[in-house]
This record gives sequence, C-alpha cells and structure tokens, in this order.
Amino acid sequence: MVMSKKLFSLILSDLKAAKNRDPAARNFFEIFFTYSGFHAILIHRFCNIFWRLKLKFLARFLGNVSRILTSIEIHPAAKIDCGFFIDHGAGLVIGETTVIGKNVTIYQQATLGGLTPSLDSESQRNVKRHPTIDDNVIVGSGAQILGPVIIGKNSRIGANAVVLKDVPANITYVGVPARKIETKNISDTFNAYGICDGKIDDPNKKSIHALFKEIHILSQKIEELKQKLYNSSDFQDNIKPENNKAKQGRQK
Repeated sequence: MVMSKKLFSLILSDLKAAKNRDPAARNFFEIFFTYSGFHAILIHRFCNIFWRLKLKFLARFLGNVSRILTSIEIHPAAKIDCGFFIDHGAGLVIGETTVIGKNVTIYQQATLGGLTPSLDSESQRNVKRHPTIDDNVIVGSGAQILGPVIIGKNSRIGANAVVLKDVPANITYVGVPARKIETKNISDTFNAYGICDGKIDDPNKKSIHALFKEIHILSQKIEELKQKLYNSSDFQDNIKPENNKAKQGRQK
C-alpha cells in the first residue's frame, strides 16, 4: 500500500513536470498518451521496483521494451527522484549507477554514462560508474556527462557539452570539454536546453582578440625602442660619419 502511494506520487509529479516545463503540453491527458519521454519514465518506475525486488530479468526485459517503443534507454537500477522530465528524449541513455535528484530536466541525445573500460567488467560490478545529478538540474540535448561526477543543484549543462569533472551548484557549463560561463540568478528561472541568457563567450574569439592586443602592445614597444635607439648618442655618432661619406661621394 505504501509502495503504491509512493509510485502514484512519483508518476503524478512526472506528469506535472511535463505540464509545467513544456509550453506545448496542453493537458495531462495528452501527456499521458502522447509523450514518449513520460512513457519512458513511467515504465522505468515499474522496472526499478522489479529490480529492487530482485526480479532483474523482468526489469531488464521491460526496460528493453521501453527502449524499443521510446528510443530512450534507462537502466532499471538507475535511481530517479520525483518531477523528472524528459523533453523529446530520442537517443537518451541513462546508465546503471546513475542517481538523479528532484525536478531534473533532460533533453534528447544526452548520455549519463560511465568511463570505465569494459575489458574487466566483473571487477566493476556494484561500483559507482555513472553521474549523480542533483536537484533542479537541466541537461541540454546531446550533452555527455561521463563517469561518477556530481552535478550540483540548479546547474545547467549546455547542449553538446562533454562533462568529465564535478560541476558546482548554480553554474552553467558549456563546450568540449565543458567549462563554466558567467551567469546570474541561475536558479530563478527555467532555461530550456541548459542555456541561460545566450551570452556565451566564444573562446576562439577571445583568444584572437588577446593575440591582436598583444601584437599591438609589441608594436608600440618596438617603436619606442626605435626612437630610443635613434636618439641615443652612440647611434648619432655612428650615423654622422656615414652621412659625411655619402655627401662626399655625391660631390665627386
């Protein structure tokens, strides 16, 4: 009875998450019957129960059916808290030891995967290999979060970012490899695809600007050195005999 109430509460929270975070979602009825992301998490809720009840083959079998139907792969052992929303979802992969907190949003083609090699898989069983995603995190489409890293609360992972290390709370990471960008009031709003305000610094542009600035500074220093050299007494003493020889040559 307690388990059924908790399951119903989780499913209802997932429905509400889709309704609140997707402007295209018109009502719960539409979400329940037409959203593949909701179907994937709905089936996973049951698969996770079967997994914890040691009915692991049944859990894996239902998980595989879900993958075929939704193109979303979630391992039955993955721990996912309430309010989970998968937007679009095709190609999403969530690994076995992944832990996902409350009110997390993940977009299509993202991977929450492991980095350990599979050559000696026996020694890696029951070992934490996949990410931990804290509350209110948004993971953009195509993002790759790999290894047992921790993504802090309210953080944003931009589209196609590759994350290989821990991400602090209340920050946005973008790029390959992922790096932080400056953001303000990140926890106050929902930002689709993990991008806060579109003000993302281009590292190549910044590098080119820095090079041009350095060239300008070097050019100024060269001009200063040329002036100092021209005005020095040694230079003037050496240049005068040369000028006199040139004048004598022209007179002849």
